[in-house]
Amino acid sequence: MKLLRHGPKGQEKPGMLDASGTIRDLSGICHDIAGEVLSPNGLAKLARLDPATLPVVDAATRLGPPVAGFTQLICIGLNYADHAAETGAAIPKEPIVFLKANGAISGPNDDVIIPKNSVKTDWEVELCIIIGTRATCVSEEQALDHVAGYAVGNDVSEREWQIERGGAWDKGKGCDTFGPVGPWLVTKDEVPDPQDLRLFCEVDGVMRQDGSTKTMIFGVKTIVSYVSHFITLHPGDVIFTGTPPGVGLGVKPQPVFLKPGQTMRLGVQGLGEQTQRTVAYAG
Repeated sequence: MKLLRHGPKGQEKPGMLDASGTIRDLSGICHDIAGEVLSPNGLAKLARLDPATLPVVDAATRLGPPVAGFTQLICIGLNYADHAAETGAAIPKEPIVFLKANGAISGPNDDVIIPKNSVKTDWEVELCIIIGTRATCVSEEQALDHVAGYAVGNDVSEREWQIERGGAWDKGKGCDTFGPVGPWLVTKDEVPDPQDLRLFCEVDGVMRQDGSTKTMIFGVKTIVSYVSHFITLHPGDVIFTGTPPGVGLGVKPQPVFLKPGQTMRLGVQGLGEQTQRTVAYAG
């Protein structure tokens, strides 16, 4: 099942994608894709619906982030050995956990704003985990019980601010529009093995990232369990699980970064694609 949110920013309504690729409105069924809707019982209720009985949504409608009501956006850094190598970093012994400002989240095809005074804005295609039920101190064996599904994410990053300006990574990760998620949440029953998915990212038609979740250092079960021992996870929370090699920072001999007027196209196998245009900060 593919769940989504459609409509203008701040006015999104719940929806689902039917087998033919048509967007169906869920406004008459649930208030939003949030809270109890993401629980096993809530998802089972939606799965029993006949999509043909639901109103059709214009295919040209804007898609927002596929979940609402989340408490936090959590990220895992340097979670692909080959990505760690391209950045010159050591392979982590434990997951590197940092937070992305909640205000960074945006729709999958919304413009990405290059921040004022930014010179090193970069792309990062990622598999996102969407939490379905509250999780605190859960075991790896229990971890997937708390997962509603998965989505495509772009952990847009300002490398100078992240690496060269001191302190935590967060200042280079939380800018407005730096967290596109979607186009939809794909429930976990449709993703039998999250550790065997292709990820890719193109910039202006040039393939920059082409990897697989097979090379993640810490898999989905480990990440959910590990994070839950430090941060209580709530329905709708999003975990960005790290990016494969091919980021702009790692381009040799000279790193390449985003500028206004470029186009990113990225996706994860079975989870859909995103397309974003980069635009200049306008105040």
